[in-house]
Amino acid sequence: MTRRTPAPEYGFETRMVHAGTQPEPVTGARQTPIFQNTSYVFHNADDAASLFNLQSFGFIYSRLSNPTVAVLEERLASLEGGRGTTCCASGHSAQLLAFFPLLDPGDRFVASNRLYGGSVTQFSKTFRKFDWHCDFADFDDPAAIRAAITPRTKAIFCESLANPGGVVTDIEAVSAIAREAGLPLIVDNTMATPYLCRPIEWGADIVVHSTTKFLSGNGTSMGGAVVDSGLFNWGASDKFPGLSAPEPAYKDLSFYESFGDMAFTVHSHAVGLRDLGPTMAPMNAFQTILGIESLALRMDRHCENAMKVAEFLASHERVAWVSYPGLSDSRYHALAQKYLGGRFGSVFTFGVKGGYEAGLRTVEACDLFSHLANIGDARSLILHPASTTHRQLTDEQREAAGAGDDVIRLSIGVETADDLIRDLDRALEAAAA
Repeated sequence: MTRRTPAPEYGFETRMVHAGTQPEPVTGARQTPIFQNTSYVFHNADDAASLFNLQSFGFIYSRLSNPTVAVLEERLASLEGGRGTTCCASGHSAQLLAFFPLLDPGDRFVASNRLYGGSVTQFSKTFRKFDWHCDFADFDDPAAIRAAITPRTKAIFCESLANPGGVVTDIEAVSAIAREAGLPLIVDNTMATPYLCRPIEWGADIVVHSTTKFLSGNGTSMGGAVVDSGLFNWGASDKFPGLSAPEPAYKDLSFYESFGDMAFTVHSHAVGLRDLGPTMAPMNAFQTILGIESLALRMDRHCENAMKVAEFLASHERVAWVSYPGLSDSRYHALAQKYLGGRFGSVFTFGVKGGYEAGLRTVEACDLFSHLANIGDARSLILHPASTTHRQLTDEQREAAGAGDDVIRLSIGVETADDLIRDLDRALEAAAA
């Protein structure tokens, strides 16, 4: 849970290959082994007691920590500029772990109304079973965010680059609002990845990922991650007793007093993974470590291809509009320049003329694009959100999230761009016919 070599002065590409790992000391294996193991032998009784009392760190049981997963955690902390990481089974479990130390029954948080449809459902419906409540707001309007904050609000949540696409959050501005209110800002950085955007540098306190997407990059491995900046003062008020108050399960230890800037990460392992149990599988961690080794190379190609496809669609007679921040007429173009460093991501949406039925026909007519509910794969993917990922939402929620009847979401892969353009052109013409 702590970062090892290489030191922070190394470049991003060097750290995406080396951070958190070293040759395996027994065999000399250079690649991180898959520790497909449930539990670990203690040196002696004192060693076991020290580990269970959180007086020392090591491996007890793979629900809590695993050597392969630990390498991935250290690598993500390095790439995001965080203090520690907790990896888990999926992006949704990462969101659950992120809120778990912060919210008590009856508490609330403010979230952008432009989120992945599954997150909207999780926040608005499933979290209510814990008596946690989400207030959605338009994050393009700072006044709307401030108006949504109540005395029971414990966090603010947004996506750096919103899913299904085209919306960039002004993280610095939202962070200022969070600071005014004494609240942590949680940013989902799945779509941008730390290669394009590092939200902690713009004021985020916690970053979450679905590692299933671009970080893995190969469509094989589920996973999630929670990266803590280590910068939020959990003891500044009585709002966060889960981190600042005595913890009965550990002899009234206070995580913040005992672990300081590692409090959130230690709590997420020692309490969150212990009691909620959404553990990342070692094989999935291994696959994701391999994926991250090529992250920068893949993201450059993803973004290059996406720009070409977006420009083609913007001039197509069968297309009503394109929402891609790389296009100069996008309302988010300037924010994308600021936060994404001149690269604009590879997931975006467009509106096909003819509405819902035309959207379905276009998706079904594609050959090279795979019709499935994922993003961030090396392969190009296509989806009609209104009939799939966002179908559980109301019409108003779908429109606010950018998933109206005519919307098609693309996740542009690393294939030859001209082939992708031809496939979409054929599909659009077939849908119109």
